[in-house]
Amino acid sequence: QVHLVESGGGLVQAGGSLRLSCAASGMIFSIYAMGWYRQAPGKQRELVATITNDGRANYADSVKGRFTISRNNAKNTVYLQMISLKPEDTAVYYCNRDQSRYIDDYWGQGTQVTVSS
Repeated sequence: QVHLVESGGGLVQAGGSLRLSCAASGMIFSIYAMGWYRQAPGKQRELVATITNDGRANYADSVKGRFTISRNNAKNTVYLQMISLKPEDTAVYYCNRDQSRYIDDYWGQGTQVTVSS
């Protein structure tokens, strides 16, 4: 059974940085493209970044140049390094398989990122 545990969120001032981690279990992590998603209050969940199983990354326009997605297949973990954070980055952040390729009903609990102005 798939299990995803996101961590690393917190409260940070605008311009600050955070590094999110997502540990996956119950799946053959190394064969899947993975993604980070976020959901702000009152808004739909949106794509932040994806990474293929061999490390090719894509980003939403709103985070390009500020966020970096990476993965460690030996640790079954995907990361999101976030710099130059803005108040509009405030959301609950989730990881999952790349939802443009797969459709998953299961989502982890997410990790809250709050950026103060």
